[in-house]
Amino acid sequence: MSTKIAVIGGGAMATACAILLDEHQDQEVSIWMRNEELAAQIASSRENKRLLPGVKIPQQIEITSQIEQAIDGAEYLVIAIPSAYLRESLEKLAPALTEDRPAISVVKGLEPVTHLRPSDVISEVLGTRCVVAVGGPSHAEEISRRLPASVVAACGDLSLAKKVQAMFATDRFRVYTSLDLIGVEIAGAVKNVIAIAAGICDGLKYGDNAKSALMTRGQVEMTRFGIHFGAEPQTFMGLAGIGDLITTCVSPYGRNRLVGDRLGRGESLSDIVKSMDAVAEGVKTTQAVMELAENNGIDMPITQEVFRVLFENKSPLEATQTLMSRPFKHE
Repeated sequence: MSTKIAVIGGGAMATACAILLDEHQDQEVSIWMRNEELAAQIASSRENKRLLPGVKIPQQIEITSQIEQAIDGAEYLVIAIPSAYLRESLEKLAPALTEDRPAISVVKGLEPVTHLRPSDVISEVLGTRCVVAVGGPSHAEEISRRLPASVVAACGDLSLAKKVQAMFATDRFRVYTSLDLIGVEIAGAVKNVIAIAAGICDGLKYGDNAKSALMTRGQVEMTRFGIHFGAEPQTFMGLAGIGDLITTCVSPYGRNRLVGDRLGRGESLSDIVKSMDAVAEGVKTTQAVMELAENNGIDMPITQEVFRVLFENKSPLEATQTLMSRPFKHE
């Protein structure tokens, strides 16, 4: 008996997850895409030409804009929708998703208004159900081309985390398990904020020393934030924490790093956002993280300066000077 898995989302990560899951002969995979025309085009060409050009989607993967067709017989849902649009998208799909299927979230970010983690939004909209968060250094551009990668599957139910581990694992994709759902989701959100700061370093041509220092202190900031909300400290030293942070801050595929790079080169945020094909999660996540930090008295100096550059027209040079002029302290 095969296991059917429905991937909800039409982006690069949704496509990459479907390709990855399809490597198991005992798994049947479908992808639901909101846009009917796009779904038909990709189903015909077997290629997500805009986001993953040159990557062929196996013929047996079903691609449809009809949610009932996508989830028919599915035992698991893989949620791959940007956090800013997660609630809106799921609310439209909710009438068809009443069955208590476990959800596997590859969403990285916090909901802009409520500041909820993806698993909370999923449970709030679709009803209480088990959610597994998959996080770690995992760009869709590389996963879809079978380049080696490792991630972590986190859930309070270890047996379910192990099932997800087996579902995703291949000879090129290694999956670890974790009980720290909170930590994996927070790491996946805050690392995007630090990536914008890292991109600003690149845009200003500050060099390796500055960027390495920023990433290191960013990891400290991310850990401090996570612990406050109940995460385990060691999570931020693992794949979902430092692992994903490194990739997001250095990769040419990193959309958040690119936003920072262009800010550092003098472009405005509005022009950058208008010109991008895909969502840079870190922009809206910066607002959510900053509000949570201020409301809970969490010291987040890098996040604060990224926020001021993004939303208060502070120049990247001035933000740098503010960070470099902070009082001396013990590491």
